[in-house]
Amino acid sequence: FVFQFFNLLSDLTAEENVALPMRLAGLPPAEIASRTAALLEATGMSHRARHTPYELSGGEQQRVAVARALANDPAIVLADEPTGNLDSKNSEDIMELFRRFNREKGQTFVVVSHDPGFAEHADMVVRMRDGEVQALEEREGTGAC
Repeated sequence: FVFQFFNLLSDLTAEENVALPMRLAGLPPAEIASRTAALLEATGMSHRARHTPYELSGGEQQRVAVARALANDPAIVLADEPTGNLDSKNSEDIMELFRRFNREKGQTFVVVSHDPGFAEHADMVVRMRDGEVQALEEREGTGAC
């Protein structure tokens, strides 16, 4: 899950927050270190790896939360406003990361967003209003989520 409010553990660094799901899954320490470094790099957070959530901006916390959600290579990633606290460049980078993981790893991303830009990159869009489905749009060739 990518939560709208991050849910990072405040006593852990960004690196430790990303590594935690892998530690709980029992992965070997070397693999945890390698995957953690790769995910922090992919989300543009390598330079802040040793900082705690209180030392990170909201956008930085959000990128750490994205990295953590991807840590164990889940088949399906549920993301609630994964770019809500990001500027346009970082939002685009996260959308591209989701597209890349969809293509390369076959991961499915179910994203809830008020950002119409996110929908432009999706293979399927479900538009809702007041809790009811208003439209279902399937598109091919986006190579997206």
